[in-house]
Amino acid sequence: MLRLASDADFNGDILRGLFQRRPDLNLIRVQDVDLRTADDQTILEWAAAGGRILLTHDRTTMPNFAYERVKAGRSMPGVLVVRNKLSLGDLIDEILLVALCSSQEEWKDRVEFLPL
Repeated sequence: MLRLASDADFNGDILRGLFQRRPDLNLIRVQDVDLRTADDQTILEWAAAGGRILLTHDRTTMPNFAYERVKAGRSMPGVLVVRNKLSLGDLIDEILLVALCSSQEEWKDRVEFLPL
């Protein structure tokens, strides 16, 4: 199972649905580690230090900062940008599919948009 983190503005309904379906999901919300108001670079640094793939809805700035980390040769476990193009249930299914059916190494240095 992937080690995940969620950005401060990540949809709480999706998070609740994820934990309802998989209470053992390895996911930490940034607000639970006092990073709610942290900037994108700080969040990416924290996620990298913990080897966590970041879930975000921020498709404007977060991908750019992630790519900058990769270009600079810094650790970047991965970013999954979740677009609200599906129903809540389908988005939860999509995230769980990725979390349960892929390995941490597959997402290293990648920014991907969900749904796939």
